[in-house]
Amino acid sequence: MSHPAGGLFHFVMVKPTHYDDAGYPIQWLRSAIPSNTLACLNALAEDARRRAILGPGVEMRLHTFDETNRRVRPDKIIDMIRREGGRALIGLVGVQSNQFPRAVDLAQPFLDAGLPVAIGGFHVSGCIAMLPELPPDIKAAQAMGISFFAGEAEERRLDEVLVDAYEGRLKPLYNHMDDLPQLAGEPPPFLPKQHVKRTSGSLSSIDLGRGCPYQCSFCTIINVQGRKSRIRSADDLEKIVRENFAEGIKRFFITDDNFARNKDWEPLFDRMIQMREGEGMNIGFTIQVDTLCHKIPGFIEKATRAGVRRVFIGLENINPDNLIAAKKRQNKITEYREMLQMWRNHGAITYAGYILGFPADTKASILRDIEIIKRELPIDILEFFFLTPLPGSEDHKVLSAKGIWMDPDMNKYDLNHRVSHHGTMPDIEWEEAYRAAWATFYTPQHIDTILRRTCANRLGRPGTTLSTILWFYLMILFEGVHPLEGGALRLKPRRDRRRGMPIENPLAFYAKYWGGTALKVVQYARVYLRCKRMLDRALKAEDRWTYSDLAIAPPKADEFEALDLYHATTGGEAALARKARDEVIRARTHAHEAPIVPAADILPVQAAE
Repeated sequence: MSHPAGGLFHFVMVKPTHYDDAGYPIQWLRSAIPSNTLACLNALAEDARRRAILGPGVEMRLHTFDETNRRVRPDKIIDMIRREGGRALIGLVGVQSNQFPRAVDLAQPFLDAGLPVAIGGFHVSGCIAMLPELPPDIKAAQAMGISFFAGEAEERRLDEVLVDAYEGRLKPLYNHMDDLPQLAGEPPPFLPKQHVKRTSGSLSSIDLGRGCPYQCSFCTIINVQGRKSRIRSADDLEKIVRENFAEGIKRFFITDDNFARNKDWEPLFDRMIQMREGEGMNIGFTIQVDTLCHKIPGFIEKATRAGVRRVFIGLENINPDNLIAAKKRQNKITEYREMLQMWRNHGAITYAGYILGFPADTKASILRDIEIIKRELPIDILEFFFLTPLPGSEDHKVLSAKGIWMDPDMNKYDLNHRVSHHGTMPDIEWEEAYRAAWATFYTPQHIDTILRRTCANRLGRPGTTLSTILWFYLMILFEGVHPLEGGALRLKPRRDRRRGMPIENPLAFYAKYWGGTALKVVQYARVYLRCKRMLDRALKAEDRWTYSDLAIAPPKADEFEALDLYHATTGGEAALARKARDEVIRARTHAHEAPIVPAADILPVQAAE
């Protein structure tokens, strides 16, 4: 393909946020989690620029914006493009369902200025993957002139979009959902230091694998990224780490939905270990795993040596009947305590996701279960989510096919709002249960217990544990957003309000904003000082190193008969019966000296490949 010589092309990449309940973009001075999609697109665009895909002499300038920590001003971007000249493409990247309304609002002024706009991400990809036709919001955006990209942009698929945009013939849809790319050898995700510094703790992101073998009905990953694991190599990992380390960035969030199912987890950990132990690079990682990761020989031990100090665990629920209803059969409550204690014994801070609204849930059962978790499971951070039929999930597809009501406002699909009806709980009860769940877990008494537990652990990090608890607690208590969407110092530009909502009077707006900010600072300080006193007492306690409670005590022979986890939950006793049955089968198999495939029931990725 030939291209005109000379010229200038701007590729503007924007990761949009979404609106709060008052219609203002959720934005912070420092956001919590970096955008891996933005890092991936930036790296792919850098590679395309190096290869001069637009032709000899055409300069490509890249501009990246993460709206969670940086205000996006379409008018300023338009002025910059007009001032510098050349052609442009505005890419709204990694757009989730709750971010789609904001993405469309951002697109409008660019379209009005005659600039082409394309949107990609989970909302578009999930709808194309699971629905027989595009939903009304995507059709309306298409009618505005917005182009869409479904799937992933590796294997030089971004090239086609950039060339088409430069030549003024952008297609309405680029659909790659039926042909997902391999990741090994592809340009690894990377953002310049000034972008990473806008996240709390200067945390960068890496995706080392995509796809998941499981079949959870509420999940979009399996339908957007596929059920077969596609992975980056250890060389890719080392390149990512070294590039960031050279910029002074030493902490990384591995965004893989379930790193334990990456079949190359061991060589990846080995490469991290070589850099840490062999070269003295002080690097650290946060990973996401499932509840059976401890059954993989050496996984937790090598994770620790590799620098994994924070672990997100898809606990989801402690009622086996609920887990089965959601097709999350891989979660076995009889393994929860052993798994959590192993991570604790290796010094990791554990975060567990917990979904509210499964078929057997009631407000009473939810609060009962949280008390059981507090008492019997050594979890540091418990984060709650509404069971949400996200576009791209089987749950959404089923409800849509049956014509069952779901909230039409995609902005609410953030897992922090109820967007459907429960089978038995009235709407108000479900919403009360969600708020009560946060209040029940993060009581002063239980925060004190968590701090006592971490102070009793010689590998524990009491200060880090306290700051993490405060992050989650304060976001829910005073900011009204989910902690994973939280940040430091809320920003709220007055004129960026959601399209169709009135722009507030400046005097009233700024009085409310600055007054509210000052009040929150005082409230933050009170909570911090109270919790800091708890930590100080725990550190100075005479029984600091001998403190114990049911959650952190070594397992006892009779615990399957004694704990409420197995007898008060819905389906708990049936789970015990299945465990006993499986143990009998294994014993018989050993007795007959039959060959055994190690961990076959917990490594479906390897089985699939």
